[in-house]
Amino acid sequence: MARKRKGRDISGWLVVDKPAGITSTAVVNKVKWALDAKKAGHAGTLDPEATGVLAVALGEATKTVPYITDALKAYRFTVRLGQATNTDDAEGEVIHSSDLRPEDADITDALSAFIGDIQQVPPKFSAVKIDGQRAYKLARDGEDVELSARALWVEELLLIDRPDADHVELEMTCGKGGYVRSIARDLGEALGCYGHVLKLRRIWSGPFEATNGLSMDQIKELERTPALDDHIQPLEIGLDDLTELRCTEEGAAKLRNGNPGMVFAADGVEYGDEAWASLNGEAVAVGVYKAGELHPSRVFVRPA
Repeated sequence: MARKRKGRDISGWLVVDKPAGITSTAVVNKVKWALDAKKAGHAGTLDPEATGVLAVALGEATKTVPYITDALKAYRFTVRLGQATNTDDAEGEVIHSSDLRPEDADITDALSAFIGDIQQVPPKFSAVKIDGQRAYKLARDGEDVELSARALWVEELLLIDRPDADHVELEMTCGKGGYVRSIARDLGEALGCYGHVLKLRRIWSGPFEATNGLSMDQIKELERTPALDDHIQPLEIGLDDLTELRCTEEGAAKLRNGNPGMVFAADGVEYGDEAWASLNGEAVAVGVYKAGELHPSRVFVRPA
């Protein structure tokens, strides 16, 4: 018989302003313990040395993680010009260097090639799987890692600051699966001077912003107290990009059992659209809208 999972049945989102020097998994584990939560996960890994938004999903909110992962997100990062590293960030070994330093205008011109639908090769030291193994593990073992290019949508890529000849600060808004380290590497190659990420901060992800996130010190101060619960945001925030369709008590009961349930139509929703059903403002299910009914794919189960 399976062991009963310990912890409280709490659902929602806790936004963390992740510091450098800690993994995303370690942050989730700390939040889970601090809230005595039964279940927790996160919506998008940050590298250990990266900072900024790490949205931690609790309980039933974990079912909305894909919608946050797919949402646009923004990063502010510093590129060290003149050096390429084997990890494409400051943690790696310098493998190429150059004395060339491009002008600001040259950098701005080069950025245009990285906007829109682009193809991006992930860093060799990344969590991409090759034949079932993580690329970074193979790279650490000295294997020659070959990764295929992947599609990425870049909404915006701006030159924010040029503090000195060796450094440039950029801000990027992109879709799912973007590697900032790859942008720095490829920009350096395009400019002929090499480059790698020196600092990286995710400033927002979907509806969540770093400025509204708790620090790890704040979480430690509030751990295991009702005051930390006050910072939990509703799971429905994870559904912001979907249309909300209200349902009746009868419709909600059917949906909770995994069956199609009647919903009220809303402006803009069409047959076959993905949407979510609510009863008294609380999410009941996510599914596909068909002729007055929602056909559920995810059902939210709340404590009695």
